[in-house]
Formats: sequence, structure tokens, C-alpha cells
Amino acid sequence: MSDSESGDGGPKQVSDPNYHSINHTAAQTCGWTKNALKGEGRCYKNTFYGIQSHRCIQMTPVVKCNERCVFCWRDHAGHAYEMDEVEWDDPAAVADASLELQTKILSGFGGNEEVPEEMFEEAMEPRHVAISLDGEPSLYPYLPELIEEFHERDITTFLVSNGTRPEVLAECDPTQLYVSVDAADRKTFDETVKAMEDDAWDRLVDTLDVLAAKDETRTVLRTTCIKGLNMGRPEWFAAMFQRADPDFVELKGYMHVGHSRGRLDRDSMPEHEEVVEWAEQVMADMPEFDVLKQVPASNVALLAKERNTLVPKLQKNSEFWE
Repeated sequence: MSDSESGDGGPKQVSDPNYHSINHTAAQTCGWTKNALKGEGRCYKNTFYGIQSHRCIQMTPVVKCNERCVFCWRDHAGHAYEMDEVEWDDPAAVADASLELQTKILSGFGGNEEVPEEMFEEAMEPRHVAISLDGEPSLYPYLPELIEEFHERDITTFLVSNGTRPEVLAECDPTQLYVSVDAADRKTFDETVKAMEDDAWDRLVDTLDVLAAKDETRTVLRTTCIKGLNMGRPEWFAAMFQRADPDFVELKGYMHVGHSRGRLDRDSMPEHEEVVEWAEQVMADMPEFDVLKQVPASNVALLAKERNTLVPKLQKNSEFWE
């Protein structure tokens, strides 16, 4: 794979050698998918929401981003986001490409003695997609239709966005909609996400109102907690969160990995106990969120209003819920 021009499919967007791509659709096997296949643990989304990690696709319809977050493990050099040179595939083609890439990526696990045959066969029929691999998915012009394509294939969807396209997210109804809120004031926002658009903060605030208006879609606000940068003023974060009226809030500790190591010191990575302590401080100003779950291995805490946080469609998989 390269970032050179391709043939009839238009110019390639993907330059990360670890990604597998078809035109502007990219997928990469999550480490938790590999672990789940070998019985070595599952992603925190399994604990919190019941998602089966070995049947999860990690993909993106666009490897371009309009923010340069200091905590991002990706190489910002590949994130130019001019849209005029992209020949977009239709949503059905992107959904088909995602399934094709996933089965191709995992095909090597067939016959692996560490992988039960039943687990491998299930993995060949993905039932969930995380639209969150790289870039900002709301830059793909047919994102609402793509989500519908996955749902028509009986595949649940988690969409992760930076909230800079509220008008697009208003039209999206994934199984669960994540929006990153990595600062509670404009100054910290500028220092943390380094947006390439002057109105990114205002658009994020507008997105909070879009989430508050969602009735059928489960909504999640997610904060990457960076020690010494954005873990102050928990009451300000609580106010931001409450404006969006989400179903859940995820507070996840920054990990000092990938290209982020050139932007942040290792001391910026909080201990899990520090993330939980900060989560409790945020909860103090959000009395309706009286449930706190945590997965230490992923350095993440979940704030919820009810103990049962499973995706309703996955309720039958009660073995995955603590």
C-alpha cells in the first residue's frame, strides 16, 4: 500500500503501512481483536457494551483529519484534508470494502492452534464496526448512508467524531455515537486539539446540542485525559457534558505511544487511579451519573446513569456484562 496515485479508483489517501485499504476505505486489525481470537482478553467495549471483540471491524471511510491532536498516536503528515481530489466511493462499496478487508486481514488466523475454529468462523462474519480507525469520518460526504448500509447487513455501528461537522452528525444514527470533548474551555481546546479550522470550538459546542436532541441514538462523550494539560476544572467538563445530555461519558487516560511521543512527555500519561479520581470529581457535578465502571487494563472509566450499559441488541449476550 502506498499514497501514490491509483488507477480508476482515484488517488490513494492511505500512507500508513499498517493499514489495508481499498481506495479511500481503510481497515486495521485492532490488538483486542487479535487477543480475543486467542482467548487473551477483550476490548473495554466488550465489558461496557457487550461488543464481541473478535467480530469487530476497525475502519474509516476517510484517512484525513481537520485536527492535529497532541495526544494522537498517528502521523499527522498523512492527514491533509483537502477534499477536492478525492473520488468518493458510494456507501455500499465502502461497506463491502470494509468486510472484504477485515476477512482478508484475519484470514491468517485460520488453522492457528491458538485460535478455536468456532471463534475464527465467527470472526469471518463481522457483526460490529467501529468507524474510528483514523481521520475524521464526518468528512466523508455519505456517512449517514454508510451507517445505514452496515445496519442493513445486521452490523452494529460505533461512530467516533471530533464534532466539527454538527450538520452531518445530526443526520447520522449509528448504534452509538461518540464525540470527543478534550477540553472544557477554548484555550485548552486550542492547545490540545490544534484544530485547522477557526470555528472548530464553536462547531463542537453546536454538536453538543445536536447530541442533546438525539432520542433514538445512544450518545457518548469521550475525553482523553492528559496529565498537566486537560485534567483540571472538572466542574467545567461536567457542564459541557450535561449540555449534551449523553447516555455515557468515557474518560480514558492518554497513552504515550506512536507519534504522540514526539509531542508529549511520558509524564503526561496518568495512572489509572488518577483517571478514576478525576472521574469521581466530574461525577460530583453530575448527580444523575451515579454509576462508575472501569477497565484498568485500558485505563478507562465509564460514567453512566444505569448499571446495565449493554447495547440493547446485545442484551442476550449477558455473559459479557459484569
